[in-house]
Amino acid sequence: MTKIDPSRPETVFPTPSHTVGPFYGHALPFPGGGDIAPVGHPDTIVLHGHVYDGEGYPLPDALVELWGADPDGKVPRVDGSMRRDPASGGFLGRNGVEFTGWGRVQTDASGHWTARTLRPGARGRSAPYISVCVFARGLLLHLYTRLYLPGDEAVLGADPLLGQVDEARRGTLIAVDDGAGTYRFDIRLQGEGETVFLEFR
Repeated sequence: MTKIDPSRPETVFPTPSHTVGPFYGHALPFPGGGDIAPVGHPDTIVLHGHVYDGEGYPLPDALVELWGADPDGKVPRVDGSMRRDPASGGFLGRNGVEFTGWGRVQTDASGHWTARTLRPGARGRSAPYISVCVFARGLLLHLYTRLYLPGDEAVLGADPLLGQVDEARRGTLIAVDDGAGTYRFDIRLQGEGETVFLEFR
């Protein structure tokens, strides 16, 4: 949004930013936001982690959004993530069948989040990844990053984006394998071990 000075209509000034919280926690969460994979799908994986502030404290009111391709590397084009009841306007949740690739999860009192999704396939020259967006108190803008799954070092090593990240910080974009199809991805907003965030222009 921009603001125009009436005395100088040819000059346009940017509207000041404001923090994304604390009101995002009121309307943005929805039931089943972390249940991205269709019910009972055999390729379901579990993603989880904590969101930490700059001092290393967990954030109990952050939101984590996830977008991922399907196992074939195709971006889903189906609706169904946030179905609403036409009579009441309330959330009905997912239909349990369609894979939309999108989810939104609120952290719990200990700053922890969990989502069930499908392992994404590779797209183009990129290693398989899930896009992540973080909303948290005190942020002027939400933050974007990527979550790569571990396992194939050659594919990760050839990824164009990971290749641009300092090797010492590359690990902040790669989840940790907890076994049994479960992966941990902690998000650190600042400070030591800060997650690498992306800027879109």
